[in-house]
Amino acid sequence: MTEPRSLAGRAEADLAFVRDVLERSHHFSAIPGLGGVLMGSSALAAAVIAVFQPTRERWLLVWLVECALAVALGAVTLVHKARRAGTPLSASPARRFALGLTPSVLVGALLTIGALRANAWMLLTPIWLCCYGIGVLGAGVVSSVSAVPFMGAVFVILGALSMATPGAWNNVWLGIGFGGAHIIVGAIVMRRHGG
Repeated sequence: MTEPRSLAGRAEADLAFVRDVLERSHHFSAIPGLGGVLMGSSALAAAVIAVFQPTRERWLLVWLVECALAVALGAVTLVHKARRAGTPLSASPARRFALGLTPSVLVGALLTIGALRANAWMLLTPIWLCCYGIGVLGAGVVSSVSAVPFMGAVFVILGALSMATPGAWNNVWLGIGFGGAHIIVGAIVMRRHGG
């Protein structure tokens, strides 16, 4: 026969349960609007620079450098906004946001390697746009910013459209998506959600 739990023990367990439920119900709110604008601006610059590259390898290098720069800009501005707002990045909403975004981005990296090994350069733009879009859609489910999942859908649509156009349009699609969409959504976030 077990001893009945003390009133204090039961209250502590109930409080822990309520905290867990509340944490799971919160949305991630540290989406950095400034980060989106900066990421978009660097992508527009990359689109222009990529047009003038003499080889496919140099074109790829421009976009890989842009990817690294965008990740750094996004990470720094996200951490800054989270700290300013007092949003812990170890909390459940932040983890769910990362889990929504990360798998499709990793799949995009693997598909990029596969496309390059198969000499299928035309697939890079649709892969990048669609995988990133699916990741943003997944992450947007836990975001308090309604424009985030919309942006994810825009990326998927742009990826599909890029499949139907010649390779000469790749920089246009990448500029519209990674440049224009990030700037527009970043500006919306800055205006409506701060930073």
